[in-house]
Amino acid sequence: MPLDSPLDRCLHALDHGLRTLWARHSAQRPCPVAPEAETPLSEAERRESAALMRVNHVGEVCAQALYQAQALATRDPALRAHFEAAARDETDHLAWCEQRLAALGGRPSLLNPVWYAGAFGLGLLAGRAGDRNSLGFVAETERQVERHLDSHLDRLPAGDLASRAVVAQMREDEIRHAQEAEQAGARKLPALARWAMRGAARVMTVTAHRL
Repeated sequence: MPLDSPLDRCLHALDHGLRTLWARHSAQRPCPVAPEAETPLSEAERRESAALMRVNHVGEVCAQALYQAQALATRDPALRAHFEAAARDETDHLAWCEQRLAALGGRPSLLNPVWYAGAFGLGLLAGRAGDRNSLGFVAETERQVERHLDSHLDRLPAGDLASRAVVAQMREDEIRHAQEAEQAGARKLPALARWAMRGAARVMTVTAHRL
């Protein structure tokens, strides 16, 4: 059986999903560091930071699912490598969010398996719609994540410099991912699709903030 057979790729995607949900993650890049000494957080500020970083962690769980599904769906080896490289950046984000959650005394979302399964299904649908549409889905997703991270930089407590450093670096990476997808030939999604994606993201972020 060839190493790059469809069965191999399916088994790899399953293994990756299990590790995303239940393994500890290591980043290839150092965790971003606050540029100055952090001020102590009140209990209320700590809880709010932990809730926001839990939402960001869910976003990274979903990113893993999306990129793995899209890599599985495409028949273009170069595009598959593109998705896999982006997923490695998102693994850094996943590890950084895990570290920050632990430092804040928070926990991941209880619904992570649900979020992963839903995102994986969306990724497969996007991949089956053709490579340019799949890239368009990536570009739109990353643009929406950029706006979402902007809002978190507004909402994070001013003294939580460590979380702010992580979110700022994540934002830079997401902007780059969107640009790379557009340069690779992304097709702009219809307005209805973009609206539906924003609605689904809103449900996820509101729920993950609490659960």
